[in-house]
Amino acid sequence: MLSHYFIRPTTVDRIRDCWIGEPIERYVTWLNEKNYAPRSVFVRVPLLVQFGGFAQRAGATSLDDLPNLIESFVEDTLNRLKPESPKSKRQVAARGLRNPIQQMLRLVIPNHEGNDKGRDNPFREAAPGFFEFLRRDRGLSEATLVQYRHCLRLFQDYLQNVGRPSLPTLSPAVIMAFITKSGDTRDARSVQSLCSILKGFFRYLYAEGLMGCDLAKTIESPRRYRFSNLPRSITWHEVEQMLVKVDRRSTVGKRDYAILLLLVTYGLRSREVAALTLDDIDWKRDCIHVRGRKAGHSTAYPLTPAVGEAILEYLRQGRPATSERAVFMAVHAPYIPISRVAVSAQAKCHIRRAGINVHRPGSHTLRHTCVQRLVDSGFSLKTIGDFVGHRTPDATKIYAKVNVEALRRVALGNGEEVL
Repeated sequence: MLSHYFIRPTTVDRIRDCWIGEPIERYVTWLNEKNYAPRSVFVRVPLLVQFGGFAQRAGATSLDDLPNLIESFVEDTLNRLKPESPKSKRQVAARGLRNPIQQMLRLVIPNHEGNDKGRDNPFREAAPGFFEFLRRDRGLSEATLVQYRHCLRLFQDYLQNVGRPSLPTLSPAVIMAFITKSGDTRDARSVQSLCSILKGFFRYLYAEGLMGCDLAKTIESPRRYRFSNLPRSITWHEVEQMLVKVDRRSTVGKRDYAILLLLVTYGLRSREVAALTLDDIDWKRDCIHVRGRKAGHSTAYPLTPAVGEAILEYLRQGRPATSERAVFMAVHAPYIPISRVAVSAQAKCHIRRAGINVHRPGSHTLRHTCVQRLVDSGFSLKTIGDFVGHRTPDATKIYAKVNVEALRRVALGNGEEVL
């Protein structure tokens, strides 16, 4: 398979002469089967050869020695190629170096993925069992664990930057300084979530005897008032402006156009869009099923002509040929279903591309827009909550603040019908 990409026999020989040449060739065969672009092979193979040489100089004698050398190779390469780069750019470059190596090792080393699960967990040396505790004892979902990893990684980086990497001797003042600093770039709700994660982490450390005192008691969350904020929706004119800007000639444009219509027409959450399958669309009855919603139920919506045509155009002209049943797929190999993060990221991209100024743009912006349009159309809050799948009426009440006509009726003493 190497000769399929590299014309010169000397190049093929040089790759095969590398002590991990056989795993590299297996990896190239896998990339070809997954329809990766040739340019991906041209970039990844030299990187893997370099990693093989680095590992051999470091004393590696078997494939099992390679996982422990990935970070050393990444750090060494970045120090040689980009010593003065900002931290954010180094992180992006590090992912570009790390991911192909990890991908190859998952292919050639049995159970490597299972052994590598905890490698990126923050504080894995100080609290090695914390994430397994969250998963097994507390029953938290993988999506929630992602939030824990993100917040604790920020905390770990902060401790390293201020020269306080040791947890047992940590003081409450350092923790509060981190929380205060986080408040410069986060709203009150995000800071509350951060505090909750830190409290859970320090309770675990104290319960396991890893710290002498329970620092969770010293953490004070910021006070947040209910209904203090307005929903971050955009106008329907701005929605039309955003949809017009989508380039539907491209594969990604066809996919994103259908996604945006689903978000703004039905007020779906990003994970609900990502979870849609081909079996959820009933073309004979012109309806679309949204299963496993946040409130624990499923909903069937009428399939509007605009949404149906957009999805059909994507399925016929944009969706890659794959056995996966998910509706929306990645546009580049490997062709896997897109994630909820990708859905929200694409919504954010198109909102910004249209020049729309809104706080924290994303998929939820379009969900709020859908609800706002229903409010403006005069539907009751109960009907709106049922339509968008709110778990409790409290989630819908916030929209009463921006329903001017309903507020006027309340002021006149005849507002009972609003609810």
